[in-house]
Amino acid sequence: MNGIKFFPKNLEITNKRIFLRVDLNVPLLKGKILDHTRILLILPFLQELIKRKSRIILISHLGRPEGKKEKELSLNPIFQYLKTKIKTKVFFHTGNINEEAKNKSLGLKEGEVLLLENIRFFKEETENNEKFSRQLSELGEIYINDAFSCSHRKQSSIHKITDFFKNSYGGPLLKKEINAVNLIIKEKKHPVTCIIGGSKISTKINVISNLIKNVDNVVIVGAMANNFLMYKGYKIGKSLIEKNSKEVIKKIYTEAKKNDCKIIIPEDCKVSKSFEGKSEIRDKDKIGDEEIVLDIGPKTVKSIEKTIDNSKTVLWNGPAGYFENKNFSSGTNAIAKKISENTNNNSLISILGGGDTIAALNKSDLKLSFTHLSTAGGAFLEYLEGKDLPGLSVLK
Repeated sequence: MNGIKFFPKNLEITNKRIFLRVDLNVPLLKGKILDHTRILLILPFLQELIKRKSRIILISHLGRPEGKKEKELSLNPIFQYLKTKIKTKVFFHTGNINEEAKNKSLGLKEGEVLLLENIRFFKEETENNEKFSRQLSELGEIYINDAFSCSHRKQSSIHKITDFFKNSYGGPLLKKEINAVNLIIKEKKHPVTCIIGGSKISTKINVISNLIKNVDNVVIVGAMANNFLMYKGYKIGKSLIEKNSKEVIKKIYTEAKKNDCKIIIPEDCKVSKSFEGKSEIRDKDKIGDEEIVLDIGPKTVKSIEKTIDNSKTVLWNGPAGYFENKNFSSGTNAIAKKISENTNNNSLISILGGGDTIAALNKSDLKLSFTHLSTAGGAFLEYLEGKDLPGLSVLK
């Protein structure tokens, strides 16, 4: 698979120090974890390494502290939560990456875990600093990257560090993410539909352009769809739009025609005069000057559901509306239910990506199931673009 070396299940790791880079970048509010998804995802592999009596040095970032130690971005809440979830001794190193850190890693007993403080508290991490990478590498004997979500970054704990390990591998979560994207790009079952939401075309233009060559339908939802409606000559009131998007959208339609890919945009929508307001349904040619488009309408939902029914593979990235207000969450919830229902009936391969998409689903409290749920965000999108991610290229 792309030449990447993945962690071999038969590798002898008893008493070996495993340097495990994971993604514990969870949302926090006043020291409370708001969503445990990313922690829960790393637990099966972590428990396997513990069971196999390795000594684990756990590394992650949290937020963007830009090389400064910020108390609200400490991994301490995650450390406290991990202690309740794994049956072994877990230690927390809050100091520098120095002899003390090295001694703590050497002092671990079989099956014990040492969690380092937020790796982005050190500016050398984001600089991909060689000296810092060497110091980090001295904490372990085997390197495993299980943080696909960070693998589009050239940073010390993802990239340069591999220069100093004899053995560097991708972990099972990383492998699962790559497998999922390959279901869209390389091993797809047609018809393939991609539902793309969010607010900015500029952040997803390359993804959309690449997808158009590989898929049958691209469904545009969320605030991004406002730009497409405006391009088609519809008035969108005070809705969010992106400046200078006309040429970008023109290019998307030209590429879609060339590749026989259908672009689907909303037929109707839910509007309000404020983000906190109640919803009213409007056809796309009836939006008032003072109104804001905040969700897709029932006609659009039916059209998307029909498209999903006629698809064998669906990729979804980005909610359909302003889900933070429940009055504008029905479009996102309806799409989620239809994809989940068809996945359960074994008629659909479904891949969902993006933090906002997952946040919307968690907020919905619906019982849903999908082929793959990606927490990777930017890395997921860049890999979809066909880019060779720095954190993956060093594992080849």
